[in-house]
Amino acid sequence: MRLKVLAVDDSATMRGLLSEALSEAGFEAILAEDGVDALEKIDERRPEVVITDINMPRMDGFELIRSIRARSDCRGMPILVLTTESKQELKDKARQYGASGWIVKPFQDDRLLDAVRKVSNRAI
Repeated sequence: MRLKVLAVDDSATMRGLLSEALSEAGFEAILAEDGVDALEKIDERRPEVVITDINMPRMDGFELIRSIRARSDCRGMPILVLTTESKQELKDKARQYGASGWIVKPFQDDRLLDAVRKVSNRAI
């Protein structure tokens, strides 16, 4: 069974890049355009890993992380932050909210995929 990864970003271009990288690595890519859309996709598709941007309309990445961690059925779900932001205070905030890791855009496919494999505990 393929690992289901939810990629959340308001940029259609970034969602396309993530979808391509994840699919080529053998993962099932599920795409969402913001935190509100992501929560709907979590209910519908039950991903095993979430990759989220921080700066998005309607619900940003921080609120998405908090919302996921508030759900008893998702508390252990790994969440990777993928963003252009690199400030330590933002990394600390994401970690406090429950993020599992942080990757700065632009991303390298191999580093992103290694992070997904690491947090999912799957040797794919």
